[in-house]
Amino acid sequence: MSPMQELANISNRLPVDVLQDINQRIGDWLATGGKETDAYIEQQLRYAKNVIEAIK
Repeated sequence: MSPMQELANISNRLPVDVLQDINQRIGDWLATGGKETDAYIEQQLRYAKNVIEAIK
């Protein structure tokens, strides 16, 4: 599963403000020529997972 697919799967467990931030960051990344398979997307996924762990 790609990092983007994983983010989509866990997005319902993230606070709205965190989800909006990740969405903006990824959108900016892609707009500047980044790819969905880049390490930056994986970094955003790790951040999302860390947030989920922190709010348990």
